[in-house]
Amino acid sequence: MSLNYIWSGFFLVGFAAALAQWILLGDNEIFKRIIDGTFESARMGVMDIALPLAGVMTLWLGIMNVGEKAGAIGWLAKIISPFFSRIFPDVPKDHPATGHMVMNFAANLLGLDNAATPFGLKAMESLQTLNPSKDEASNAQIMFLVLHTSGLTLIPLAIMAQRSIFGAADPSDIFIPCLIATYVATVTGIIAVAIRQRINLFDSVVLSWLGGITAAIVSMIYYFTQYLTKTEIETFSKVFSNLVLIGVITVFIVGALRKKVNVYEAFIEGAKGGVQTSLTVIPYLVGMLVAISVIRNAGIFNFVVSGFNWIFSGLGFNTDFVPALPTALMKPLSSSASKAMMIDAMKTYGVDSFVGRLTCVFQGSADTTFYIVALYFGSVGIRRTRYAISCGLIADFAGVVAAIAVAYLFFH
Repeated sequence: MSLNYIWSGFFLVGFAAALAQWILLGDNEIFKRIIDGTFESARMGVMDIALPLAGVMTLWLGIMNVGEKAGAIGWLAKIISPFFSRIFPDVPKDHPATGHMVMNFAANLLGLDNAATPFGLKAMESLQTLNPSKDEASNAQIMFLVLHTSGLTLIPLAIMAQRSIFGAADPSDIFIPCLIATYVATVTGIIAVAIRQRINLFDSVVLSWLGGITAAIVSMIYYFTQYLTKTEIETFSKVFSNLVLIGVITVFIVGALRKKVNVYEAFIEGAKGGVQTSLTVIPYLVGMLVAISVIRNAGIFNFVVSGFNWIFSGLGFNTDFVPALPTALMKPLSSSASKAMMIDAMKTYGVDSFVGRLTCVFQGSADTTFYIVALYFGSVGIRRTRYAISCGLIADFAGVVAAIAVAYLFFH
């Protein structure tokens, strides 16, 4: 699938919906809202995302280079290479991309978004060196991107904090549902891409790794729910995540010093690419954010939600979940917009209501597919995404279905 058709489609569908509202409903403000939204999205893409990203990228690309010089990235790559060699068969053994991907996934697991993005962009850059067709996504890049967009996170700290601000009786009660939903999305993403790439998921190494990860998640859920209070869970999350982060930096520096590497020069060498990478992604980022803004301000989601309500009511299903769907529909497009919808739902229906909790689970079940595609593929100049977006959306859909199921199980 080409970004050209996606981008153009967003604009055309948004314009058609706005025109229909103007003609049929007499909404004379619709076009103004759309234009105002495009300007605001363009400003946000540069001022709120790209420029702050430049500083974060400069820091973490410098740290990453120190880790490479220290040999720590290579060591991580060797540990996980048996599993990665199966799901990334086109990536040579001990290639730097493996270590970069490991760092990205580890940061995502811990909810360290500021660290995950630089690691992910570095991984995409490394995978691009193996890509024979530079403007088309390779198999390895697609698998990496889909795994990233599935958004596997162990503890949704930001969501729990938001629930606490609104006075939830138990801010951490969405922890297990979020973990289950995002894990379902991740496994579904792996399966979807593996089918397209004809990867054997019944390989003993793959099964043992997936089984081990599943057992670890189940054990963690059991321990947290049986032995820790909600306050202890939040405290553990904050301390452990940041301890790991400062620990990584310390290990990289100590390892580099032991190898007699000039740490400061290594940091500067890696950091130089931070600003350039941020500048490279600005056109792609602004373009996608503006297109998403058109869809959002044209009121497409209101039509879709109304349609879902009509369909499920007609089929005799319980429709209590429908008011939470705008968060799920917006999540693949814009994380900030879906967060705003989550907050609005908690305000409207109550933070401890079924809808309020379900929107939180939706927010934690996957990452922002279109934003990540624009950011990561744009950073290396990829224009033809092939089946990356479709597989990413399949994973998102699985996460949404799982979120609805576990929300009914836990909260209804």
